[in-house]
Amino acid sequence: MQLQAAKPRFQAQGLKLAAISYDSPAILKDFAKRHSIDFPLLADPGSEIIRNFNVLNMEAKGMTKGMAYPGFFYLDESGVIREKYFEAKYTNRFTANNVMGKLFPELIEEVSQNVDAPHLRLTVTQSDRTVVPGSRVTLGVEIELPPGVHVYSPSVRGYKPIQLALQPASGIELSAATYPNSKVLYLEAIQEHVPVYEGRFSISQDVTVTPSKTGDVVRALVSAEKTISYHRGAKISGL
Repeated sequence: MQLQAAKPRFQAQGLKLAAISYDSPAILKDFAKRHSIDFPLLADPGSEIIRNFNVLNMEAKGMTKGMAYPGFFYLDESGVIREKYFEAKYTNRFTANNVMGKLFPELIEEVSQNVDAPHLRLTVTQSDRTVVPGSRVTLGVEIELPPGVHVYSPSVRGYKPIQLALQPASGIELSAATYPNSKVLYLEAIQEHVPVYEGRFSISQDVTVTPSKTGDVVRALVSAEKTISYHRGAKISGL
């Protein structure tokens, strides 16, 4: 199980794991034994806790009635929810490594690869080494610019900004790319204030492997060979 496999990474950050399901204690006990799960599995056969947390899947019928939407809550030591990551489709799920990367961006890369580029240092990353249909994983780039060099952020007007562009492919759903906060730089030569990135920063984008037509897509996502092109217009393209 992905969560069990990622347990050491959460423990290293001082986090403990627990899962809750609408299944009975007997079913969860058997499930934990068969999959060697050693973190707590909490039974909520009446879905009372699931309802209280507003994650009950109202569309689930028959044997799945009472199930929750798949996702994660991140609670602090006082039991206050600080972050939550849930999918609207029961077939789609954030991976544990994906959540780890969202909580601790510096730990996002389960797989990484340096790419040679003439004007910057570039590392491409992915949150998971392997994925299955329904997995939501994070792809990203870590960029390090030389001193005195900047690129425009997506909020700039009148100039070409840096952009992470994943090519659409059958079998995956693309979420919007996530960019860091930019710095406003005053360019005295043109007397303008412009939003820029300098130094080292990261851009990421979530992709979900859809349950059908996934064979080639899964192989592409987990392949160690990635294609990243850098152009003078400060556009970074991948996948």
